[in-house]
Amino acid sequence: MAALQLEKQRGRYAALAIAAVVTLVGIPLWWKTTQTYRAWLPFSEISELDSLQLQLSVDIEVVFSRGTLTPEQQKKLPLSHVNEKEHQIDAKTGLQYKYEARYRTATIMEEDALNQPTAAEADLSLHMLTESSCGSVVVYVIPESSTLLPKDVKVYVGQRRTALLRSAPFKTSWSLKEVLSNLDPRVEQVVSTMSFSHQDIVAALSDRVRMPKVTKESMADSMRAIKSSPGYEITFSLLNPDPKSHSLHWDIEGALHSYIQPLLDKLAPIANFSVDSQILYYAVLGVNPRFDNSVSAYTLSADSLSHVINPVEARLGSNAASSNPVLNFLLYVPDAHHSPLFIRDHSKKEVPSNAFHSPRWGGIMVYNVNEMYGPESERPVDITIDMAKVMGVFLAQLRLMLGLQHTRPPTGFVLQSPGSAGLADWELDRLLWSRSVENIATASTTITSLAQLLDQIGNIVINDNIAEQVSSAVTSLQSAVAELETGNLAFALQYSREAILASERAFFDPSLLHLLYFPDDQKFAIYIPLFLPMCVPIVLSLLKIVSEAKQRRADKQAKRD
Repeated sequence: MAALQLEKQRGRYAALAIAAVVTLVGIPLWWKTTQTYRAWLPFSEISELDSLQLQLSVDIEVVFSRGTLTPEQQKKLPLSHVNEKEHQIDAKTGLQYKYEARYRTATIMEEDALNQPTAAEADLSLHMLTESSCGSVVVYVIPESSTLLPKDVKVYVGQRRTALLRSAPFKTSWSLKEVLSNLDPRVEQVVSTMSFSHQDIVAALSDRVRMPKVTKESMADSMRAIKSSPGYEITFSLLNPDPKSHSLHWDIEGALHSYIQPLLDKLAPIANFSVDSQILYYAVLGVNPRFDNSVSAYTLSADSLSHVINPVEARLGSNAASSNPVLNFLLYVPDAHHSPLFIRDHSKKEVPSNAFHSPRWGGIMVYNVNEMYGPESERPVDITIDMAKVMGVFLAQLRLMLGLQHTRPPTGFVLQSPGSAGLADWELDRLLWSRSVENIATASTTITSLAQLLDQIGNIVINDNIAEQVSSAVTSLQSAVAELETGNLAFALQYSREAILASERAFFDPSLLHLLYFPDDQKFAIYIPLFLPMCVPIVLSLLKIVSEAKQRRADKQAKRD
């Protein structure tokens, strides 16, 4: 009997020991080794980015030349003046514009520069004296009687960040405060032309906020420009559908160096550009042109242009090694049986450039060569393409694709042509303002969406590299917003580019999808066959031990009674 009791006691101890090992060691070890790894993310900082309040600061320098202020007014001229405007776009997005104007009188060298015979020469001379920082605006106020500008011109905007503003007529009895209050609205017009307008900034926030009612022109501009990207692939293609009749020669390398590369060099802070070219033989349009007897030429109507791109695009090929957007520019030389070929707009008028563009895709130009040879010429005819004519069209289309829309200045404004660079400094600033805000809006939306996804689905793995990308994106976003507040446009763009790159790398990381579709019922289906056979004996043993303990307690109580 004693041996039997000892054996039962040993069995109870063994069952308790096994249960203790399973409970204290097995279950925690299993839980730790099978749990989803989730690195720490700055959720509190990300939630702050969900409510975006941007402040854009513009540094303005107003320089008064000789004859615009009286000696008494020059003594009382204030050093600076700050003007702020606030716009609440929606419940989570707000804008604040800070215009900090500094006043001073022109130096002797600046006066000499303003005495040049033309405004263009004066703009160049002022640029040689000092170079304004990125995002800043310098306004030179010249006398009303100055001959530097034509009589009907009130403001001249040069190629750099300098503008010449004709002083408005004012009474000699006016105080300095009255002179400045009369000047401030005109300076504000200059700044909105050379830096940014409220409509441009709201359009840049389109990824974050719902677009309000805008004009048809601004809507067309926003749809035409390609979205912001760290890089772009630009392809120039020559389409020769009739190589038996035409032997085409184009100096694309020299044309790119002369016309396109100066523009891309100035746009280097915004994105990386890769340019290539190709010649496609026997590539025809997907639309048959119609012959017009009135002009003895073939024509393409505006309604048929949409059907041209798809058949041609199949021949263009693509760079599979790059995920950057592609801009295509096609030069099409009609075959001898469909020459000349002209493009007509919706009003049935011939397009002067004989070209058209497709929003966010590129442009196509039709180049007629039928006048370059006679019917008796030997085939194929050697034809050299006028690249200056072609690149003039492609350059204008490229500017539209990149968001460099033609600025519509107020009445009395004259904008100097950007020249061979293809882009004025203040035009670059306008693009930098828009792209910085667009990058911040896109990156903040991406990172907050990712945080919400990871918070809602708890079984998604968050690796350390994803956490690093998210933290980097948040830090870069905060730096970009801070640089915009201080007016450092170049640094704001740099940080915004880093933010959008890091946020997209984190959002599209393939490791996030590993356990995305692994619901709880599948977990039970896997673990129940494994743990149930092991747990049943242990549970039954524990229940038997509890039952025996209750029986012993009842027996002791009966003996006492």
